[in-house]
Amino acid sequence: MKNSMDTHMGSIVIDNNVIANFAGNVALECYGVVGMAAVNMRDGFVGLLKKDSMSKGILVSCENNKVTINLHIIVAFGCSIIPVANNLMSEVKYKVEQFAGLDVERVNVYIEGVKVVE
Repeated sequence: MKNSMDTHMGSIVIDNNVIANFAGNVALECYGVVGMAAVNMRDGFVGLLKKDSMSKGILVSCENNKVTINLHIIVAFGCSIIPVANNLMSEVKYKVEQFAGLDVERVNVYIEGVKVVE
Protein backbone atom coordinates (compact mmCIF):
# COMPACT_ATOMS: atom_id res chain seq x y z
CA MET A 1 0.00 0.00 0.00
CA LYS A 2 1.19 3.51 -0.70
CA ASN A 3 0.62 6.75 1.14
CA SER A 4 -0.54 9.64 -0.99
CA MET A 5 -1.03 13.35 -0.49
CA ASP A 6 -2.56 15.86 -2.84
CA THR A 7 -0.98 19.29 -3.03
CA HIS A 8 -1.77 22.35 -5.12
CA MET A 9 0.99 21.24 -7.53
CA GLY A 10 0.03 17.57 -7.83
CA SER A 11 0.11 14.27 -5.95
CA ILE A 12 2.87 12.80 -3.80
CA VAL A 13 2.97 9.01 -3.36
CA ILE A 14 5.26 7.39 -0.77
CA ASP A 15 5.77 3.62 -0.80
CA ASN A 16 5.61 1.85 2.58
CA ASN A 17 9.10 0.41 2.00
CA VAL A 18 10.52 3.94 1.98
CA ILE A 19 8.98 4.61 5.38
CA ALA A 20 10.11 1.20 6.68
CA ASN A 21 13.73 1.78 5.62
CA PHE A 22 13.75 5.25 7.15
CA ALA A 23 12.17 4.01 10.40
CA GLY A 24 14.78 1.21 10.54
CA ASN A 25 17.62 3.69 10.24
CA VAL A 26 16.09 5.85 12.98
CA ALA A 27 15.66 2.77 15.19
CA LEU A 28 19.31 1.78 14.83
CA GLU A 29 20.35 5.23 16.03
CA CYS A 30 18.41 4.78 19.28
CA TYR A 31 20.26 3.79 22.45
CA GLY A 32 19.81 0.14 23.38
CA VAL A 33 18.64 -1.09 19.98
CA VAL A 34 21.06 -3.66 18.53
CA GLY A 35 19.14 -4.30 15.34
CA MET A 36 15.92 -5.31 13.65
CA ALA A 37 14.62 -8.86 13.99
CA ALA A 38 13.18 -11.22 11.41
CA VAL A 39 10.70 -13.64 12.91
CA ASN A 40 10.16 -17.06 11.38
CA MET A 41 6.71 -17.99 12.70
CA ARG A 42 6.96 -21.61 11.57
CA ASP A 43 10.11 -22.34 13.57
CA GLY A 44 9.72 -19.64 16.21
CA PHE A 45 13.21 -18.49 15.17
CA VAL A 46 14.28 -14.89 15.62
CA GLY A 47 17.27 -13.63 13.67
CA LEU A 48 19.19 -10.38 13.61
CA LEU A 49 18.82 -8.75 10.20
CA LYS A 50 21.71 -7.28 8.27
CA LYS A 51 21.66 -3.55 7.65
CA ASP A 52 20.61 -3.90 3.99
CA SER A 53 17.50 -5.98 4.79
CA MET A 54 16.35 -4.43 8.05
CA SER A 55 13.01 -3.34 6.63
CA LYS A 56 11.90 -6.99 6.87
CA GLY A 57 11.63 -6.44 10.62
CA ILE A 58 9.29 -3.49 10.11
CA LEU A 59 5.67 -3.49 9.01
CA VAL A 60 4.15 -0.20 7.87
CA SER A 61 0.44 0.14 7.26
CA CYS A 62 -1.61 3.16 6.30
CA GLU A 63 -5.30 3.83 6.63
CA ASN A 64 -6.82 7.24 5.85
CA ASN A 65 -3.30 8.76 5.73
CA LYS A 66 -2.66 7.62 9.32
CA VAL A 67 0.47 5.48 9.54
CA THR A 68 1.04 2.56 11.91
CA ILE A 69 4.58 1.22 12.27
CA ASN A 70 5.39 -2.16 13.86
CA LEU A 71 9.06 -2.57 14.82
CA HIS A 72 10.51 -5.98 15.71
CA ILE A 73 13.79 -5.25 17.51
CA ILE A 74 16.62 -6.84 19.41
CA VAL A 75 17.73 -4.98 22.54
CA ALA A 76 21.24 -4.75 24.00
CA PHE A 77 21.76 -6.88 27.11
CA GLY A 78 21.73 -4.80 30.28
CA CYS A 79 19.47 -2.04 28.95
CA SER A 80 16.14 -1.35 30.58
CA ILE A 81 13.51 -2.35 28.03
CA ILE A 82 10.76 0.17 28.88
CA PRO A 83 12.91 3.32 28.47
CA VAL A 84 14.47 1.92 25.27
CA ALA A 85 11.01 1.19 23.81
CA ASN A 86 9.57 4.57 24.85
CA ASN A 87 12.53 6.43 23.35
CA LEU A 88 12.29 4.35 20.17
CA MET A 89 8.57 5.06 19.79
CA SER A 90 8.94 8.82 20.23
CA GLU A 91 12.01 9.10 17.95
CA VAL A 92 10.47 7.05 15.14
CA LYS A 93 7.14 8.90 15.36
CA TYR A 94 8.77 12.35 15.34
CA LYS A 95 11.33 11.67 12.62
CA VAL A 96 8.96 9.83 10.26
CA GLU A 97 6.42 12.65 10.57
CA GLN A 98 9.15 15.19 9.79
CA PHE A 99 10.53 13.09 6.92
CA ALA A 100 7.33 12.05 5.17
CA GLY A 101 4.85 14.69 6.27
CA LEU A 102 2.40 11.97 7.32
CA ASP A 103 0.60 11.55 10.63
CA VAL A 104 2.04 8.57 12.53
CA GLU A 105 -0.82 7.27 14.62
CA ARG A 106 0.96 4.37 16.35
CA VAL A 107 4.43 2.93 16.74
CA ASN A 108 4.30 -0.60 18.16
CA VAL A 109 7.53 -2.14 19.46
CA TYR A 110 8.00 -5.90 19.69
CA ILE A 111 11.07 -7.02 21.64
CA GLU A 112 12.14 -10.22 19.89
CA GLY A 113 15.41 -10.84 21.68
CA VAL A 114 18.36 -9.64 23.68
CA LYS A 115 21.97 -9.64 22.53
CA VAL A 116 25.23 -9.07 24.37
CA VAL A 117 27.10 -6.22 22.73
CA GLU A 118 30.88 -6.20 23.00
